[in-house]
Amino acid sequence: MRLSGRNLKCVRGGREVFSGLDLSATAGEALAITGPNGAGKTSLLRVLAGLLVPAEGSIALEGGDAELSLPEQAHYLGHRDALKPALSVAENLSFWREFLGGETQDAGGCLAAVALDHAAHLPAAYLSAGQRRRLSIARLLSVRRPVWLLDEPTSALDAAGQALFVGLMRDHLALGGLIVAATHLPLGIDARGLRMGGAA
Repeated sequence: MRLSGRNLKCVRGGREVFSGLDLSATAGEALAITGPNGAGKTSLLRVLAGLLVPAEGSIALEGGDAELSLPEQAHYLGHRDALKPALSVAENLSFWREFLGGETQDAGGCLAAVALDHAAHLPAAYLSAGQRRRLSIARLLSVRRPVWLLDEPTSALDAAGQALFVGLMRDHLALGGLIVAATHLPLGIDARGLRMGGAA
């Protein structure tokens, strides 16, 4: 499997965010996108996730499911944790499993993998910022998708949470998945780098 982008250009609000951008990542590989604030890292991930339409260029996923688009084979983990505060931890995960569809994994096992199984019955509103992030990460595990698009993935995680997520990313890559992550900090895994914008 290989994800590639060629000559990508993004325009938002009439302003060119980036242009002439090429990228590639293959199965088992992580690509770390770095650069100063405003360089377009989040916009690039949103283009790959199908949430923004590129003004120019092309994106292709070779070796994936030919019947599905790239967004249908990708998880996008953005800055905000897309949770419903009134629903319990378990109910939030159940909602995402049903919404995303596809090959699902055991919900209890996914919560255990992010050390939230003890909080399954609690409303998401009661969770700390780090716990909310862990619940969002559990969404990546609950439905099998080969491409992970991660925007500052360790945001709000403490040292234990970061170590846990490093292990999950390594497992995902070992299973033939690929990761494209925008980050200001080291991911904790081997990754090729793609720098956007000028010097920070």
